[in-house]
Amino acid sequence: MYTAPRGTIDILPEDQPYWHRLRAEIMRVAEQFGYQRIDVPCFEETSLYVRGVGQGTDIVDKEMYSFEDKGGRDITLRPEFTAGIVRAYIEHGMRTLPQPVKLYTMGPIFRYERVQAGRYRQHTQFDIECIGEQDPAVDLEVMSLAWQLYANLGFKGLAFQLNSTGCPQCRPGYIALLVAYYQDHLSEICEDCKRRLERNPLRLLDCKNESCQPIIARAPHTQDHLCEECATHFATLRGYLDALGRPYTVNHRLVRGLDYYTKTVFEVWAQGIGAQNAVCGGGRYDGLAEELDGPPTPGIGFGSGMERLVLAMKEQGLVAPPALAPQVVLVHLGEPAKSAAIKLLHELISRGVRAQIGFGDRSMRSQMRGANRLGARYALIIGEQELDEGVAVLNDLNGEQPERRLPLSKAAALASETLG
Repeated sequence: MYTAPRGTIDILPEDQPYWHRLRAEIMRVAEQFGYQRIDVPCFEETSLYVRGVGQGTDIVDKEMYSFEDKGGRDITLRPEFTAGIVRAYIEHGMRTLPQPVKLYTMGPIFRYERVQAGRYRQHTQFDIECIGEQDPAVDLEVMSLAWQLYANLGFKGLAFQLNSTGCPQCRPGYIALLVAYYQDHLSEICEDCKRRLERNPLRLLDCKNESCQPIIARAPHTQDHLCEECATHFATLRGYLDALGRPYTVNHRLVRGLDYYTKTVFEVWAQGIGAQNAVCGGGRYDGLAEELDGPPTPGIGFGSGMERLVLAMKEQGLVAPPALAPQVVLVHLGEPAKSAAIKLLHELISRGVRAQIGFGDRSMRSQMRGANRLGARYALIIGEQELDEGVAVLNDLNGEQPERRLPLSKAAALASETLG
């Protein structure tokens, strides 16, 4: 028997109300903040991600689905959104638009990573990007959009985790200090950290291995080694958060996993959603456009896995609106009555009524049971006798209104009026 590939899931009808609510709230909040929808391809040239995300990152080294297409081009399924969106910003001359350009998107991303609850090898992500402005107030806006979304969904105990990873001027000095510190602890760190020490030292601070935690706790902090510009940017952002009364923790371990991040990095945490508190993460990427052969262009954004959010909604007991039940089910007996019911069905649908019909040659009793199971409000019944009399019987399945006999020629219009 075939099953879904490992690391993928089927989103079944019973879960769709959560997804519908989540998508609707994302679109509503993004547009409330002035963000416009963009959709980029599910695959790009492999070099876009190697240059943008960074050689030495786990995504590029271990997790990308890459292949050569029939034209001999190196192609990679999208492992994240930001590089593709910045590529689109450059390619379509968006720098001529009023800045910053505010964009959002939703769609699948593909990473060959360890499968865990809420995280899959194909998972759905929504993504926010604000490109073309380095004002710390833009950082605040992006973070506030995330906060408002999760608050609207009903998440409790929201708080930011916040850090600054510096910029190309101050980060090399900090990394030199970090590497020197870790060189004194080579015998105490895990094999992954030994590799990161050579290729991506900032990721040392993100290690989850228990044996590395004491080393991380004593490591130098990025905030203590920022240049004046980065320190001022970070202090200004913190001042804005203080003014809004938004709780945050400065977390020197927060570095994120991609090479393009500069200055601000952040996560939003929520209480009561299991061991993984983060519901989204992101930060500033002021050098990414240049890395992709574009002009110097600052930017900031975040992404959030939607499967993880649906799981968190369930864990927090957040109720999604139920799927809409049919308003009317057409019940029929005999082929001539079925033909009349089919005609009525399409008249009702053209009037905007949610209507369904019983299929096959089931008995009226069986069709009525089916209408009740579907949660329909009314059954519109046509049997041989009703057809001879030129009527259809409107039956209130909740028993709140008496049965009505409607002229067949006006049944759709009268039923629609009854539904309001």
